[in-house]
Amino acid sequence: MDNVLGIIGEYNPFHNGHLHHLNESKKITGANYSIAIISGNFVQRGNVSIVDKWTKAKMAILNGVDLVLELPCIYSISSAENFALGAIRVLNSLKIVDAVSFGCEINDLSILKECAQILTDEPEEFKSLLSHELSKGISFPKARENALLIYLNDIRKFANVLSSPNNILAIEYLKALNLTRSTIEPFAIKRAGPGYNSKMIVDNYASATSIRELVRKRSFYELDKVMPKNSYELLADAVKSGHYVSGIECFEKEIMFVLRNMTVAQIANLPDVSEGLENLIKTAANSSNNLADFMNIVKSKRYTQTRICRILLYALFGFTKEDMETSKKIDPYIRVLGFNANGQKLLSEIHKSNKKLQVITSVKDFTTTCRNKKLLQMLEKDMLATNIYTLRLCI
Repeated sequence: MDNVLGIIGEYNPFHNGHLHHLNESKKITGANYSIAIISGNFVQRGNVSIVDKWTKAKMAILNGVDLVLELPCIYSISSAENFALGAIRVLNSLKIVDAVSFGCEINDLSILKECAQILTDEPEEFKSLLSHELSKGISFPKARENALLIYLNDIRKFANVLSSPNNILAIEYLKALNLTRSTIEPFAIKRAGPGYNSKMIVDNYASATSIRELVRKRSFYELDKVMPKNSYELLADAVKSGHYVSGIECFEKEIMFVLRNMTVAQIANLPDVSEGLENLIKTAANSSNNLADFMNIVKSKRYTQTRICRILLYALFGFTKEDMETSKKIDPYIRVLGFNANGQKLLSEIHKSNKKLQVITSVKDFTTTCRNKKLLQMLEKDMLATNIYTLRLCI
């Protein structure tokens, strides 16, 4: 099959910046077919998808993606490192993908590759610098950024590279390609419009963060300007019918209930929990009635709000450290969320290229025929996440 492009994203929701990235990626790679790996109902920075995964997939298909696959929940709510590794493993397993494209804040892919190579090799000097930075009591992302800057010894060249969420993810994609010895060729597309956390609207571009804020304010006029028409209509319909979830705070009662019923030892076994954090989490859960108060007790320079939010989702879905380690060693199943005529051709080609690949088009069929217990356990958690998500939808 000629020239297949892979894209990894959250599409939370699909906006003009995503459309720009998709079109530019197709143009630069000369791709004839496109596959998007997207997070499901819960997303990488410890939050929720504003619309359900099926609606996100429909947005992507209507705007030119041929095949949309779901990244299993354990990866979609993980750190940037495991999010990227899971997505690259999915693309590798298809055995038909030629290129992968991701957004970033710079035009120079070689700079990102240089950072990724260091994180792949982990030279002793870098590990020593990282250990020293962590001893200062700062968060892991900040400590790693500081250690890389010192190791690279060129602040002018790298200073603004390592602080951007998009660049960090891009570096993790490159690192995952290195670790899996992938033959997929990477391409970086400079982000159009404002930065990830910006609340500004620039021309017809706004960040997904800004768009979700506009949804909360019911600012439909501004939304219409920054999204493709079909995406806007799907989002507006969801909002007007109440078929959306505004944020992780919608699940605060469920989360507080789960944490209060967990032992300190069970909390200690959650991914990303270390250094006695379990005791602080248990204390905060027992003394707080909402997530805002809980966060004020737990978050610190060492433990960012994003990390804490991910831990809360791990608790809600029952993910353990063992589950996380398993996810790093296996190839995920392939869960189909949507496709067009070209996508149907892609699915046929994927089957020809890798007949043993576990592709899910029917959950019922998969659960009755799959003999891989680890994949079945992974799917059970995905199904649980969907069931929990629907608790807050007005259907």
